[in-house]
Amino acid sequence: MTQLPFPFAETPDDLARERGRKLFAAETGFLKGVVAMDGLPAPDRIEVCFAGRSNVGKSSLINAVTGRVKLARASNTPGRTQEINFFTTTNGPYLVDLPGYGYANAPVAVVEKWQRLLKAYLSGRQNLRRAFVLIDSRHGVKKVDEEIMSLLDSSAVTFQVVMTKADKVKEKDREKVWTQVRKALSKHPAAYPEMILTSSEKGDGIATLRAIIAGLD
Repeated sequence: MTQLPFPFAETPDDLARERGRKLFAAETGFLKGVVAMDGLPAPDRIEVCFAGRSNVGKSSLINAVTGRVKLARASNTPGRTQEINFFTTTNGPYLVDLPGYGYANAPVAVVEKWQRLLKAYLSGRQNLRRAFVLIDSRHGVKKVDEEIMSLLDSSAVTFQVVMTKADKVKEKDREKVWTQVRKALSKHPAAYPEMILTSSEKGDGIATLRAIIAGLD
């Protein structure tokens, strides 16, 4: 049987699963919100970032991974997050919540400012080990996602696609979306060769994502 390109990551083994569980069972807290590159914390540990279109479910995913209900602030207003938000883990990486890209309910000048910050961060953060690019399972890859992926290619930052809201897609529609995403990823050399399928609401894929983060060094 032919292996599909960009398969979904398999369920972690017991050792990897426990490592991920222990990392996020310990204290996780908000460190700071950054509005300019000179406000970034010292690169004294590795970090992973979460990027995605506005309302892709980024805050909900971060809360599910950390097991903290309100660690990352979710909003019904697209583009509410205008800062790069840093969270600390105990003896682990920084978790970085990037501003949502694409449509934003904010003045054009404000949108442009935080998009510049987003691009500067992705291009210049040496301790960034992986970017998790969130894609809504209902919609697949959009043009703005392609732009971020191309930026990550040019910045030589490995990115891994996390499919969100998997529980919101009907079985009959899934393969069409997966095929579209895999085709899009095939154009990007920085794309990690596995995707992660998640549902923050149902908890699907959360243990897998925890294990992957805990396994980075």
